[in-house]
Amino acid sequence: MVDIPEHLLLRSAEARAKALGISVEQALAEMKGETEPTVVAKDPEVKVIDETPAPAAETPAPAAETPAPAASKTDTPEEVDFAPEVKVTQRLLTVVKAKPIQKPVAEPVDKVNTWPHLMLPEFVSLMAMTAFLILLSAILQAPLLEEANPNVTPNPAKAPWYFLGLQELLSYWDPQIAGVMIPLVLGVVLWMAFPYIDRNPETHPSKRKFAIMFYTFFLAGAGVLTIIGVLFRGPGWNWTYPWIDGIWFDDLLDWIHFE
Repeated sequence: MVDIPEHLLLRSAEARAKALGISVEQALAEMKGETEPTVVAKDPEVKVIDETPAPAAETPAPAAETPAPAASKTDTPEEVDFAPEVKVTQRLLTVVKAKPIQKPVAEPVDKVNTWPHLMLPEFVSLMAMTAFLILLSAILQAPLLEEANPNVTPNPAKAPWYFLGLQELLSYWDPQIAGVMIPLVLGVVLWMAFPYIDRNPETHPSKRKFAIMFYTFFLAGAGVLTIIGVLFRGPGWNWTYPWIDGIWFDDLLDWIHFE
């Protein structure tokens, strides 16, 4: 007979004591065979059935049987009576450790593979932009100007379009502020510190209002300064109107005309 662990035997004794209304020590002693089992018929539906199979060689037992003698204290573990009529002993089947039942599992995170979910749209966008630039270069005429002459300064002297925003700033502030401080603070320090300022973990645009507002302000400011430098600045860097004074930007002279 397989030995029952002590903690399982104790739990079974507690269940038996609760079902029969006796103490745990008495129930434990009965399960070990030290005392006579207590039979209490509280529920009329619980029937005491002797499920011990009869030996094959013996004749059927008579209807009136004498009660079995009480088990002595010297009974071996094979002869211990666990009172099979008590149904609470079936609870031993559910006694398991708690750890294998529930394991802390992190919630699934929405993730996709880099290929093809990221690389494929980026490659398609790259090809589309390349085709657009090729088509634009075939339509627009952008001839090279004459060779630069260090003895002749054009009026107005305009930088390439991507620097016209900074050149426009130089007309408002001192070069140390417009050429050094503003690009250094806005273009380097603030953009590097922005991930530490905005700690919002959301990725949906509707939930990143502060980041979108900041970036929109930066793009709008840079775009307005560039447009002013391209279209509204004439000789001597004075304010002009393109529909009245014309375009004072060499890259646009061949394909924009106001008449």
